Amino acid sequence: MLLSLKSTLGNLLKFVGVFGQRPQVLAFLPAAVLASFWLGGELLLLATALGIPLLLAFADQKEAKGFRPGNRRLEDDLETTLAIARRKAKKTACFMIEIDDHSSILDRFGTAAMTEIMKQTQARIHRVVRTPDRVLALEGYQLAVILAPTRHLDHDTAMKLAARLQASVEDPLTVDSVNVYVSASVGACLGDTLPHPTGEALADATALALADARRHAPSGLRAFTPNLPTIPPCTETLRDDIEAGFENGQFKPWFQPQISTETGRVSGFEALARWEHSSKGMIPPAEFLPALERTGNIERLGQQMLDAALAALKAWDEAGHEVPSVGVNFASDELRNPKLVDRVAWTLDRFDLAPDRLSVEILETVVSTSSDDTISRNIRGLAELGCHIDLDDFGTGHASISSIRRFGVQRLKIDRSFVMKVDRDTDQKDMIAAILLMADRLGLDTVAEGVETAGEHAMLSQLGCGHVQGFGIARPMPFDRTIEWMVSHSAKLQAPPIIGRKTV
Repeated sequence: MLLSLKSTLGNLLKFVGVFGQRPQVLAFLPAAVLASFWLGGELLLLATALGIPLLLAFADQKEAKGFRPGNRRLEDDLETTLAIARRKAKKTACFMIEIDDHSSILDRFGTAAMTEIMKQTQARIHRVVRTPDRVLALEGYQLAVILAPTRHLDHDTAMKLAARLQASVEDPLTVDSVNVYVSASVGACLGDTLPHPTGEALADATALALADARRHAPSGLRAFTPNLPTIPPCTETLRDDIEAGFENGQFKPWFQPQISTETGRVSGFEALARWEHSSKGMIPPAEFLPALERTGNIERLGQQMLDAALAALKAWDEAGHEVPSVGVNFASDELRNPKLVDRVAWTLDRFDLAPDRLSVEILETVVSTSSDDTISRNIRGLAELGCHIDLDDFGTGHASISSIRRFGVQRLKIDRSFVMKVDRDTDQKDMIAAILLMADRLGLDTVAEGVETAGEHAMLSQLGCGHVQGFGIARPMPFDRTIEWMVSHSAKLQAPPIIGRKTV
């Protein structure tokens, strides 16, 4: 009887351990207590009533320490698969897929829609892989694929499969009768790439490949190699590195061009912060910005980006290249500084540049959610100074028309999620057309972000979008490559069309 009671209790605790990490399970706590009394009497009733809360608390504690059940399961499954592969003299591989810009998708569609997107994505991946292959959901809107052991597997085969996985994710999804376009970055690692393959080592190597793919997002695709740069997450332990980075000029802007859809000429550049670490290589903003925020260095970075961007604008002028303006992103911490307008005015004066040469880029989420009077005064003050105010990621923050007027916004930067496949999807086309009509009625200029194909570029031009920016035009580049790019771009515009002789 006691053995049976222990078994029943053990199974119950195991059940709670698996599912207790979901808050909705607490709704079944009364039923579980009642069932325990039925099955085992007062002893089991007491054990259940006390055990479930203790177990949930234990689970919360492990999660707070970084325990990741999905990733732990991945490592265990990889360990098993590697053992089978060794025993049968076969090969295996691991793939990790992550939805790009999932924060923007969450802002636009909400958590329920994002959950549905992940569900559909996982189903699609199941259709791409073989029956014995495993597909696991990880944290952070990631999925993993464990390839069942096979005799014929090399780097090219693995990358072709990675590309197929990526393509399956990037087909349009339907959520609540609306087409949603997403892109994904994929990291891959073959088991025999590692000198001492274990489940944990293979998972870590694949995660490293995915991190490298994200640095080349959207639609990044990378395989693990032993010389892949290892970049640890930027935490407080990198305080000394951050300080050295500022002192040694490692934080620099990279510039992405914007071009006019009417003339094809350069209408501006956006300055994007990059960290060129002396030993770790290029560290993307997603990895260093959180550390800068926690260490109070965001304003310091902002001033450095502003100085470098205006210096670049001055250098382009002196080199005879017409660049009307440069865009600089201003973070919320900067916008809360009551002396921001004076600081920007002084910096513009130092470089002898008119305020209208600077485009101040403000996230739509800042405009739509800000109740801070200092932020409001600063944005209006920059507009009154003569700077252009660009509303960045438009469409993701639910900014009202009154907010657009209140902050003196002059240009809308249409978010990439609306631009994707605009030449092939009528819903996307109608959405862009509505945004452009509103902008036209309000007297606002527009620039579309994330333009990747000639078809998207052409459709945006036909719809009346003023400017375009994205990988289809050019990727962000360091300053010393901008003049070469402008010369090449200008030559393409000036090259006369080749007219063939008509033959009889």
